[in-house]
Amino acid sequence: MSDEAPDNSGHRARLRKRLFEGGPEALLDHELVEYLLALTIPRKDTKPLAKTLLKEFGGLPGLLAADAEAMLRIEGVKDTQIAALKAVHAAALRLLQARVREQPVLANWQALLDYLRADMAPHAIERVRVLHLNTRNMLIRDELMNEGSIDEAPLYVRQVIARALHLGSAALILVHNHPSGDPSPSRADIDVTRRVAEAGKPLGIVVHDHIIIGSEGHASLRAKGLI
Repeated sequence: MSDEAPDNSGHRARLRKRLFEGGPEALLDHELVEYLLALTIPRKDTKPLAKTLLKEFGGLPGLLAADAEAMLRIEGVKDTQIAALKAVHAAALRLLQARVREQPVLANWQALLDYLRADMAPHAIERVRVLHLNTRNMLIRDELMNEGSIDEAPLYVRQVIARALHLGSAALILVHNHPSGDPSPSRADIDVTRRVAEAGKPLGIVVHDHIIIGSEGHASLRAKGLI
């Protein structure tokens, strides 16, 4: 006996054929999620659940980055479905991060922005991370430093510099997200960036930039002339 009901089997086979022949662009977002869910929920139409999830979390990026507990509140979602979605998200981020590691970060800026937007823009709380670079501006470590609330996450100058000394970092790029969507820097963002730069300067540690990520885009304090 087939593992799937006949009506679902034919539909899934068509989705699979389109994916194989047309590549990533061949399926709509809800069809990608539908097929992924079908791998963990046999013998059931997964299109309604896929559409519900996308609507609840504001689209594919928000769904893949969503907190597991938030997903579990959706009827029909179990650990198995969450694991499948999280595995896809992790694979996508690793592919984007691999592009960042291929060459000096300053010469590969768009790849860095693509990676940071995919990882940070969908989050509902602020997260602060520091990218550590060597003397060739190659990425040696990408670390999440702190998580906070919907409008604030702490960045401690001493913690950043101590970690940079431990890793032997020659340069830093500070990054955080604005869950509001607006990436405009606040006065506090500017002040803490300047304090990190001042603390690092006598130690030979350069702050290349502070990038703020939001759903509406990104802001570079360096490009704005603020550091």
